[in-house]
Amino acid sequence: MAPRNPDLIRGIGKYSKAQMYHKRGLWAIKAKNGGVFPNHHPQPKPAAPADNLPKFYPADDIKKPLLNRRKHKPTKLRASITPGTVLILLAGRFKGKRVVLLKQLPSGLLLITGPFKINGVPLRRIGQSYVIATSTKVDISGINVERFEDQYFAKQVEKKKEKGEGEFFEAEKEEKNVLPAERKDDQKSVDTQLIKAIESVQDLNSYLAARFSLKAGMKPHELVF
Repeated sequence: MAPRNPDLIRGIGKYSKAQMYHKRGLWAIKAKNGGVFPNHHPQPKPAAPADNLPKFYPADDIKKPLLNRRKHKPTKLRASITPGTVLILLAGRFKGKRVVLLKQLPSGLLLITGPFKINGVPLRRIGQSYVIATSTKVDISGINVERFEDQYFAKQVEKKKEKGEGEFFEAEKEEKNVLPAERKDDQKSVDTQLIKAIESVQDLNSYLAARFSLKAGMKPHELVF
């Protein structure tokens, strides 16, 4: 686009200042506003009161946690997983063990047990992605598992005391984590009720005690559990 006042030579325009005054229509703008050009300077914003100012500024290395606005949806279990179903564990220290499902916890995890007296698997939680559901079921309607929730398995974090120079080298005398007597009693009470239901089914006791494994020539996708 050609300029409104092109240069004849460098620094000298084709039209004078008076000609550009009429050419740009400034006379009409001035006449419209009572002979004065309008003032377009923005008004300064009022200063914020001193009470709202922060007392200190955080350091750059302080990270603020992001807000999690997602709504937690309850985990949907597979149709083959119901309370009393015998499951095969696929991961963890008890991989290959057969366990009994007691219920689903609010977190979506499964509450299972061996029982401990049969195959050594205690009351614990596991995700449904790490189990295979079998067609074998146990009647657990008489077992009360209402008290076992996610908080039951929460670990209690204790503050570590500062060790002296002499205690630092006595690591062997430190007390190991001991299972509370209450947890042991809960395991015994659940095992007692569950074993009664297991003994009512023929060969189920030995079935739970045996570890699942694949042998040469076995095709997992053709197995019927």
